[in-house]
Amino acid sequence: MTLLKIFILFLVTSKIWRLFVARIASVNVPDNKRLVVSLTYIYGLGPTMAAEICSKAKISKDKKVKELTDQELISLRNIIESEYKVEGDLRREVTLNIKKKKDIRCYQGLRHIRKLPVRGQNTHSNARTRKGKAVAIAGKKKAVK
Repeated sequence: MTLLKIFILFLVTSKIWRLFVARIASVNVPDNKRLVVSLTYIYGLGPTMAAEICSKAKISKDKKVKELTDQELISLRNIIESEYKVEGDLRREVTLNIKKKKDIRCYQGLRHIRKLPVRGQNTHSNARTRKGKAVAIAGKKKAVK
């Protein structure tokens, strides 16, 4: 092993690394917040799932991330990686589902293609977020008398 690899291995396994950041599922979670709140920074984990993960890992929800031991962090990572689809995998799955709907040209796929609301919302006066900025329609010029 090179000297650099040994140094990185030392940093990761020691407490020095923990001073910089806590990484769970490739996300830098905030150190100074409660564990339940910090876990919600991971794409795909909401408050309910975060509480469920804490109970599975047998860690208090009110404990701050900076107070966690390395062993507790490792158990959190293992639970999230083995039982939940988060971050890149989840984003990829959602994108593929939308692409599949577009390919089979079902109703929802057509709504995605046309950039309109997918889930039955009204579009007569609203839906500006989905449709984009309003485009002015050029009206007839008034005749000069």
